[in-house]
Amino acid sequence: MQTNNFGKISKLNIVSAFKDGKTILEETSFTAPFKVMQPFYPQGENGRMQVMALSASAGIMEGDRQEINIEIKKNSNMEFLSQSYEKIHKMQEGYAERKTEIRVEKDACFLYNPLPVIPFKDSAFQSNTSIYLEDESSRFIMGEIISCGRYARGERFDYQYYQSLLRIYCRHKLICLDNTLFEPSKMCMKEMGMMEGYSHLANIIIVNKQLPEGYFTAVREQMFNTGEIEGGITKTASGDTIIRMLGNSAQLLESKIQELKLLA
Repeated sequence: MQTNNFGKISKLNIVSAFKDGKTILEETSFTAPFKVMQPFYPQGENGRMQVMALSASAGIMEGDRQEINIEIKKNSNMEFLSQSYEKIHKMQEGYAERKTEIRVEKDACFLYNPLPVIPFKDSAFQSNTSIYLEDESSRFIMGEIISCGRYARGERFDYQYYQSLLRIYCRHKLICLDNTLFEPSKMCMKEMGMMEGYSHLANIIIVNKQLPEGYFTAVREQMFNTGEIEGGITKTASGDTIIRMLGNSAQLLESKIQELKLLA
């Protein structure tokens, strides 16, 4: 396996807190290629602090190892964003790996909303994400998009594999487990039951958030009856919500995720 380009595990640590009536960035530390922008507070976001992670790298390379740790302290309200689309580059023999651990305390809210992932031809990537919610007042919303590859260059599902393992715990009890594994050489990615002819997949998970009455109906009518995308919405055994959407444009799915965030 190729050696990590940065010589060691790349780490990003972010801690938010609520002080003097405002969510602040209490602590941050990082190693190459990570950096963090100064937080900003968009109007109309109910005081939510947005934090954007930057990367000095052109993307994820063979041998890269990353660890991301995020802590959302009591009463704070934060959204995590990424700088640009996540490019996973070609790999000869090895793979790249990312481990993410997120902790959300009581009465806190966290939105995990990175930009879409683009797995290049012959790339191989493993992601392992663990979310720990202190109790039912700890709210969590996640939106992620994965592309078929650089489809403008004719690369559609030419990567080796893409794996994303997600675990969500509340009061130390596992309430959601999602293991996405795409291996195009072994799966008919374009066919029924997989991507069904579409190029992009979006996953939205909403946990411990009281949704308005008629939310499911509004999602079906506003999202899935337009002819632009296909998808479904379901309620989990824990009472939380998962939405999956298929489309042919990352920008389209990004706009739909923003609409869903507003609907919620």
